[in-house]
Amino acid sequence: MPKRSLTPRPLLAILLSLLCTAGLSSAGAFSTVVIDAGHGGKDIGGSYGKVYEKHLALDTAKRVDYMLKRKGYRTRMTRDSDHFITLQKRASIGNSYRNSIFVSIHYNYTYKRHVKGIETFYYSSRSKALAQYIQNATLRKTGAVDRGVKFARYYVIRHAKNPAVLVEGGFVSNSSECRDCKRGNYRQDIAEGIVEGIVRYQSARRSGRVR
Repeated sequence: MPKRSLTPRPLLAILLSLLCTAGLSSAGAFSTVVIDAGHGGKDIGGSYGKVYEKHLALDTAKRVDYMLKRKGYRTRMTRDSDHFITLQKRASIGNSYRNSIFVSIHYNYTYKRHVKGIETFYYSSRSKALAQYIQNATLRKTGAVDRGVKFARYYVIRHAKNPAVLVEGGFVSNSSECRDCKRGNYRQDIAEGIVEGIVRYQSARRSGRVR
């Protein structure tokens, strides 16, 4: 009677167990950060003299992109130069990455010139935790006025299929805050806050503290 080759079942069972464990440990993690620099091209956003929101947003988004890549994150920018892109296209780019988060970066404007501070918006309830992590970290980095985490119906977050937030980094309509926003080190602080918030949110997802 010929000898049969025995299947190494114990080894196979161990390998399957390891794969399942690895899958569970990263089950709550996201794989891509879509970074949306607000406005662009013909759409300058808010402005104060020659200070245009579209430039501040793009500069901050590039800083966020650079730092996230240095930390090993996969990123995608909706725009990486001064060109116009529709809201529909921005949302579509974000939704094309199934396991991702979407962070839209803006600077604020109002006719009430005394108003200043940082605020972060969300639409879906599952996006609120991301907004809170980013808001808290950005405030720690900048020492800015806390205008809170708020619900809003902005197109890019309302049409997002993944957790999505919109960050307003400061008011260009406020003369003192506009001076801050013009400084590269202040925009760096905002970018670092956004990145720190994303990292803390990822940790919370992995541990199951948020979903």
